[in-house]
Amino acid sequence: MSETTSLLSSGKKDDNGSLRRRLGSFSRFGADVPETATGGVRPSSDSIGNIPAALEGWHRRSMSAQANSANEVAFPRHKKTGSIGVSGGDGGGEMGQHQRARSFMEAPDGTISALTPLEMGRHELYEDIPFLAVPGLQKKEHNLSVAFSSYAAALDTLETDEYLESTTGQGLNPEEKEKRNSRMSLLLLDELEADAITVTTPLIFAVLIASLLMFNAGYNISVMNAPEPFVFPGHSTGAWSVAVAAFCVGGPVGAVLAGKWADERGRRAALLMTTWLFIIGGLIQSFAPSLVVVMVARAVIGVSSGASTVLVPIYLGELAPPNLRGVIGTMTQFALVVGILFADIVGFVLANAKSWRWMFSLTSVMALCQLLMTPFLLESPRWLLGKNQNSSKARFIIKKLRGFRYDEEVETEVEHYLGASKTQSLDDDANKQGNEKKNATAEMFADKKVRLLVVSTLVLQIANQFSGINAVFYYSGLFFDGVIENPLVGTTLIGAINVLATYVALLLMDKCGRRTLIMWSSAGMFFSCIVIVLALLGYFGKMVALGAVATYVSFFEIGLGPIPWLIVAEMFDGKYVTAAMSVSCQLNWTCNFFVGLLFPYINEKLGPYSFGPFAVVLLLTFLYAWIWLPETQGTTPAELQAELVKKNAGVVYHNIDIEGMAASVPPSKDEWEEALAALADEEPI
Repeated sequence: MSETTSLLSSGKKDDNGSLRRRLGSFSRFGADVPETATGGVRPSSDSIGNIPAALEGWHRRSMSAQANSANEVAFPRHKKTGSIGVSGGDGGGEMGQHQRARSFMEAPDGTISALTPLEMGRHELYEDIPFLAVPGLQKKEHNLSVAFSSYAAALDTLETDEYLESTTGQGLNPEEKEKRNSRMSLLLLDELEADAITVTTPLIFAVLIASLLMFNAGYNISVMNAPEPFVFPGHSTGAWSVAVAAFCVGGPVGAVLAGKWADERGRRAALLMTTWLFIIGGLIQSFAPSLVVVMVARAVIGVSSGASTVLVPIYLGELAPPNLRGVIGTMTQFALVVGILFADIVGFVLANAKSWRWMFSLTSVMALCQLLMTPFLLESPRWLLGKNQNSSKARFIIKKLRGFRYDEEVETEVEHYLGASKTQSLDDDANKQGNEKKNATAEMFADKKVRLLVVSTLVLQIANQFSGINAVFYYSGLFFDGVIENPLVGTTLIGAINVLATYVALLLMDKCGRRTLIMWSSAGMFFSCIVIVLALLGYFGKMVALGAVATYVSFFEIGLGPIPWLIVAEMFDGKYVTAAMSVSCQLNWTCNFFVGLLFPYINEKLGPYSFGPFAVVLLLTFLYAWIWLPETQGTTPAELQAELVKKNAGVVYHNIDIEGMAASVPPSKDEWEEALAALADEEPI
């Protein structure tokens, strides 16, 4: 556990361990606990066993199934009164009781930190889950919760066993150990995952407002598709492709500017600047006197869209608790694909010679709606604490976001933020080594341990765009012309399938390996391209071509769509996540630009073979995944637990009483400080 999580600190412990004995008044075993039972427990590979079977697949069970499983292991009741049993059986044997128990731990340097098992677990989540709201991150969040629940439950059981052995001469038998371990694991896991179902109104508003940016970005991906025949008729293929691709020229510029705005002016101000760019770009596009002005407007909107793809995951990741970042990332992804579908649907009404300007103006209308809700837009507490660790504003925002009632809860959350920010900072590593401030991107490329992961990330970002997916969203009207009577019907159908496929992808990402999904995705898209080409050549009916495009989009969403972004948040060390995400954004937008610019020419020159180049890219992607791509599903709970043991090998834990955490009210931070101050007065430590 990081030193920054310490809620109180003392000096070095003395040789006789008098500090631990004197803190018996806070022991879960009572003030008269024998000296032989005060040594605490140390994690080791021998003392920390396997993940309890009761935790396997827990998050995928129905609520009633969870309740039945909890009943089978005598799930402890949450109560604020009553004694704390330490028996490993049915909980009825009370070898001691104390309603003021408090967990604490001694670092190797003698520093003492007071955190409940739940607070310890939440701190681990904060340190290991990056401050990003990314779809698919739920798997890592849950695995880490399971690992820590098992880890802490093993310590609880070990401490109970040692206490009983020293006081009664008989510890827990294997059956009692297993039963207590299961009970405590489930109780702590239930507490840790409460964040995933506890959402406050301020957080809901923040998600809603930020998601509107992603909705607007999605809308502008597809808005040029339907009105193409009516916007300044007579334009050349080259002029229209430049107008479409100008969106991608602004994208990487916005991605770079967003980082600077967010760091210098704050996340909230950066979001507002992005919103104003949407308003300005939408107005320019709506009143454009020529296609050249439309190009300029598209570039401005591209800047705001590029900024949105960077700012929204960061902002929401810094507001949300770790167990909600994956879920919220999923919501923003849905906002993007629903925005694409909305542009297609609006096209039925506004894609005509008289109303196409109104279609473009909706960009500004949506941004204005977002602007009206900005009073509910909170600043990122992480950014505020980075500027001033004593920020009262940050504490007020945390209290609102988490629904806390007590200042101690807020201060504990602040320590989680500060500790995680330090752990995920490359500068902190440089300070420890006495080096100058490091460039995260250069350090990432120089680190041989992550080199294959970096290369894989870049390859997948290239494949993400050169698979041709945005050729469909930018030019599906052009592609479906002659395939079906009304190309807009085909475009809308593809947009709807894109939304449904996004939902299916979220289910698959929770069950399948990332490498497996990439291989299925690239292979499925490859064969879809082959069928599209054959259908356009006349070997199959035209409706087969439409079905093949739908299949092509569906396979994209289960693999090549989300996973190139997910592996950045899931597999990179926290100190590299921001750099990896920045490089990924730049490369993705650059490839996006070439697809938007060149596909009309490819379609014009190759005709029915226009999807051939994409098929080649997809075949190469499949081969790369098969031969070189590492499995990136994330570390298993057992592996994460082993890392926790290694990380905390020098720590001594006391009072790891998970049942008591829920059944009694632990002493406050002030009470602990008073107790340690009294000890310091009595005997120097």
